[in-house]
Amino acid sequence: MAFTFDSQAAELLAAAVGHAERIVDEGDTAIAAGSGDLPVFATPAMIALMEAAACAALAGHLPFDHTSVGVHVDVKHLAPSAIGSAVSAQARILEVSGSRVTFEVSAAHVWGGEQVEIGRGTHVRVVVDRERFLHAI
Repeated sequence: MAFTFDSQAAELLAAAVGHAERIVDEGDTAIAAGSGDLPVFATPAMIALMEAAACAALAGHLPFDHTSVGVHVDVKHLAPSAIGSAVSAQARILEVSGSRVTFEVSAAHVWGGEQVEIGRGTHVRVVVDRERFLHAI
């Protein structure tokens, strides 16, 4: 039987927001990721940070023997971030449907003293039984 959030759990999740932060280093660049040839924050690294924020939003809301896995990402990378930039991501739950959780995700950095949005979009995660998922490999 597939995991589903009951209405009370779904209601609690509706208010959940997750955050993740990092300082961009050479391992986060498009060069390192193989997604380009510039020393700037790579799109795959930004997406990973957004996924970390989504996981943080779900922290404490799942049964011990369950976890979530990413199944869909639709994100725009809007601005570059240099090595040394402090980048933050936020994930806010938009919808809970059965075992699927849809997030609004965004990322930003500070440039010239102002917060600059560098990415935004949606991300979907599905709650799975850890053991059953690993046995499917």
